[in-house]
Amino acid sequence: MNVTVDRHSGFCWGVVRTIEIAEQELAEKGELYSLGDIIHNPKEIERMEKLGLRTISASDLPVLQGKRVLIRAHGEPPETYRKAESLGITLVDATCPVVTKVQERIRKFYLEGYQVIIFGKKEHAEVIGLVGQTNNEATVISRVAEVQTLALRSRVVLFSQTTMDKPTFYQIKEGLEQRVEELVVGTIEDEAIEFHAKDTICGQVSGRETKLRVFARSNDAVIFVAGKKSSNGKVLFEIARDANERTYFIEDPGDLKPEWFEHVERVGVTGATSTPQWLMELVKERIEQQYDSR
Repeated sequence: MNVTVDRHSGFCWGVVRTIEIAEQELAEKGELYSLGDIIHNPKEIERMEKLGLRTISASDLPVLQGKRVLIRAHGEPPETYRKAESLGITLVDATCPVVTKVQERIRKFYLEGYQVIIFGKKEHAEVIGLVGQTNNEATVISRVAEVQTLALRSRVVLFSQTTMDKPTFYQIKEGLEQRVEELVVGTIEDEAIEFHAKDTICGQVSGRETKLRVFARSNDAVIFVAGKKSSNGKVLFEIARDANERTYFIEDPGDLKPEWFEHVERVGVTGATSTPQWLMELVKERIEQQYDSR
């Protein structure tokens, strides 16, 4: 059995940056609190906890005066920064620069009086931070059909959570164009917002789709490794499964099932932008040790 780890999978650079910042803080200070899971992968969270990272929620902030709190790659709304300052908490801001740019763009258009619509998932941490830039007035939608139910003003700007899929984004854009006088689609590529169709979906995320399809088709079976709470993981898993119906989702090597490897010669191991490389390598080793019948 030939088992290969997808070289295009694993942490995006924004996640790598966040993990490195946290590791450096822990090495220098020995104590750090993460506001929410540092990443949507339980195995990586477990590894970071062994280094001293502690995960907290917003309700814990009042008892952390004088402590150092990490803002993860997803970012936070302005209210979090104001609250931390009032409590004397030092924030270690590891927000992904791509997310920061989207936040800035959304804030700009909101202050100019545009109705802000965000393509994303309402409860996702990144989206909560984006909506916070508009005093919680932005509208969040996740499906094309929702466009027809919106009460729209004449000037609308459309943004996207950075990990959503491009085809749905552009279908939403087309639906809005039919209903409003002026539609602006936000871009994060230039210093000035361009008045043409560019999205705020992270290129590192969307760029993996084509490569993932090729990788999935080149293997008899695919093991997709990701945390169950990973939004990006759910999207990429469906892409892989569409390309190869013998694609299986696991969170841990213990989730592997022997029947997946019957009459299989080539196995591909891949994952989300929140899946650490070491975990995919561990899955590869487990498959080779337990399921290679050579």
